[in-house]
Amino acid sequence: MSRLMHVTSGPFAPPVAARELTVESADGARLHVEVHGPSEDTAAPTVVLAHGWTCSTAFWAAQVRDLAADHRVVVYDQRGHGRSPAAVQLPYTPEMLADDLVAVLGATLGPGERAVLAGHSMGGMTMMAAAKRPEFKEHAAAVLLCSTGSSGLVSEATVVPMLGAGTLRTRLTRSILGSKAPLGPVTPVGKKVLKFATMGPGSSPDKVEACARIVHACPRGVRHGWSHVLETLQLDDHVGELTMPTAVVVGTADRMTPAVHARRIAAALPDCVGLTELAGLGHMTPIEAPEAVTAKIRELSDTYVQTEKGADVA
Repeated sequence: MSRLMHVTSGPFAPPVAARELTVESADGARLHVEVHGPSEDTAAPTVVLAHGWTCSTAFWAAQVRDLAADHRVVVYDQRGHGRSPAAVQLPYTPEMLADDLVAVLGATLGPGERAVLAGHSMGGMTMMAAAKRPEFKEHAAAVLLCSTGSSGLVSEATVVPMLGAGTLRTRLTRSILGSKAPLGPVTPVGKKVLKFATMGPGSSPDKVEACARIVHACPRGVRHGWSHVLETLQLDDHVGELTMPTAVVVGTADRMTPAVHARRIAAALPDCVGLTELAGLGHMTPIEAPEAVTAKIRELSDTYVQTEKGADVA
């Protein structure tokens, strides 16, 4: 399990949850879930946040801190990440991502209760993997896909910058992302490498530090296991199942999931309500641009969840 090496102070330090619970997924995997914000007997819209590969609930600290003032915010550790143990069976699959999200929704939302569901990177892939599930459609009032892709992740990544697109670059990218080598402690060199691969060139030291601590805490076996899922991911036919209003956010300097992915997804969505390209930002948009990502979540909540609650009251 993770060493939970997140920062302990400032806007990127995870806030204390109002409630913690363990949710069991379809195959028995146990997921760490946190609920923040107003108590359940207080009327408030709900947001569910799914983090990406090698991250944890700590990745959403800035969003949780802001949104919990007037939203119920549900965050969970993907299996093998944070405080969720590794899978009870291997290999990892996109279906596991969908199973886990559906289990979290069932444990934290009432029948027919709808929320904004936001996913970053592998968390966005989680939304796409679950898009055909009736439980997902029941609970998703709107979706935010942040810095993600539905296929071709290795072939279109630009973490190896000196080569143009082609077989050699794909092979090198595959070996880097799928490496079993331990990341070790957070060092100045490690932060430089992480910043280059996953963040925009203007990212401030505190944001790089926050990302490095979270990523370096991910067990190498988990990192390696999920890298195979990302390499073979094929969810293009799931994008059209996201029939609810869906917004897409990407950084223009994203090397992991370049903007071509976001544009392709936005074009395929039945109800795309905006493609936002954040100039000069990399892959870690919720940490690199916390205000912009939080504002997009609030906009979706105000438009598609608050309206429903108002209609119910009327």
